[in-house]
Amino acid sequence: MWGKLAACWCALFGALHVYWALGGGIGLAASAGPDLAAGRPLLFVLFGLWGVAVLLAAGAAFCLLRHPWQRVGQFVGAILVARAVLVEITLLTGIADVGADERFWSLVLWNPWFLLGGVLWLLAFNRSPRRRRRARAGGGRRRRAGSRSSDRPR
Repeated sequence: MWGKLAACWCALFGALHVYWALGGGIGLAASAGPDLAAGRPLLFVLFGLWGVAVLLAAGAAFCLLRHPWQRVGQFVGAILVARAVLVEITLLTGIADVGADERFWSLVLWNPWFLLGGVLWLLAFNRSPRRRRRARAGGGRRRRAGSRSSDRPR
């Protein structure tokens, strides 16, 4: 369930980046700053918008797959949470020199959005090795009738 929610988070955020990359402007100035939103330099559009959209599509697929790379998913979740917390701190302490509109939307929308994504990624990849082994042993193999493992009390 958490993997599907994390994939939905990626898909929604990716769709927003595609909208911005295609020329949409709602929310871009509050997210990237008025200079980038107005000027739309080529590198910003290629890497900051299209590139992020591609990474988010890959992230959505990654969240839906069953794979042994649990640590990668946990790392992504930790990075998203750390990003939200660190940007929140820099905005609240005044370290970051940004406009009032950008500060407001970062505090109210963007940082909580990154925090939500990080928590969803952490929950999606929070299966302990013991739980994975137990799930694999219980549902992965069929036991023959009369085998010792089927004689054990449950």
